[in-house]
Amino acid sequence: MIARETLSPADRPLLFFDSGIGGLSVLAATRSLLPQAPIVYAADSAGFPYGTRSEADIAARVPALLGRLAERYDPRLIVVACNTASTIALAAVRSALDLPVVGTVPAIKPAAALSRTRVIGVLGTEATVRQPYVDELARAFAADCRVLRHGSAALVEMAEAVLRGEDVPDAAYADVLAGLLDQPGGDRIDVVVNACTHFPLVEAQLKRAAPRPLHFVDGSAGIARRVQALTADQAWPASPRANVAVFTRRDAVTARLEPALAGYGLSRIETL
Repeated sequence: MIARETLSPADRPLLFFDSGIGGLSVLAATRSLLPQAPIVYAADSAGFPYGTRSEADIAARVPALLGRLAERYDPRLIVVACNTASTIALAAVRSALDLPVVGTVPAIKPAAALSRTRVIGVLGTEATVRQPYVDELARAFAADCRVLRHGSAALVEMAEAVLRGEDVPDAAYADVLAGLLDQPGGDRIDVVVNACTHFPLVEAQLKRAAPRPLHFVDGSAGIARRVQALTADQAWPASPRANVAVFTRRDAVTARLEPALAGYGLSRIETL
C-alpha cells in the first residue's frame, strides 16, 4: 500500500478507474504525454462488468469506491476511465471528492467531424448507449447525422479475454459489428464511436472483422490532453517509481491479467 503520509506533492499519482481493464486504453494515451507520472490503476473486478448493472447500482457503487481509493492513494487527479461510470456517476463523484475528476464520454463530436455519409455508429455497453447523455451529445454535436447505437456486453468480455492472452475468433467481432451495421441505415455507417474504453484495446480486431473499411474513434487522446492541461504546472518525480494496479477482488482471472498489466507499466498488484 502507498501510505498517504509518505507522498510528496511530486509523488502523488494519477488514479485511473474502470470496472475492468478497459481504462488501460486511456492510461496508454496519457502516459504517452506524461511518461513520468506516477500511476495507480484501479479495476472494480468485484463489480465487473458495469454495462449490465443498473443505473442505481452504479450510481451508489462508484462514488463510494473512489472515496476509498482517494483515501488510500492520495491522487492528485482521478480519471474515470469508464464510459458507463462517467455517464451515470460522474457528477456524484465530483461532488463527493475535493480534487479534479476527469470523465469519459462517447466521442460523438469527432465522429461527426469525420463522417462523410452523416451516419454514425455508437458501440458501447448496454448501460451507456441507453443514457440520455448520449442523446444530448448527438443533438449538440451531430444534429445533422443519424446516430445508430448498439450495446455489447460480449465485446467487453472479449477485450478482457484478449488481455488474458486468450484467442477470440474474428467471427465473434463480426457478430458484434453486425448488431450495429445490420440495423436499418447501418449500411451507410462510415464512422464508429468506441464508446467503451475496452473497445479500443481490440480496435485492430474490429477493423479486420468489419465487412468494409470503417473509421473507429474514441476519447482517449482528448482525455490525455485534458489531464496534461490540468497538471501542467505540477512537479513529477525525479526518478521512475513502481506503478500500481489495484483490484477490488483478486482471483485466478485477475492473475491472468498481470502480464498485460506489466506491459502497461503496472508492476505492483494490490487489493482494495
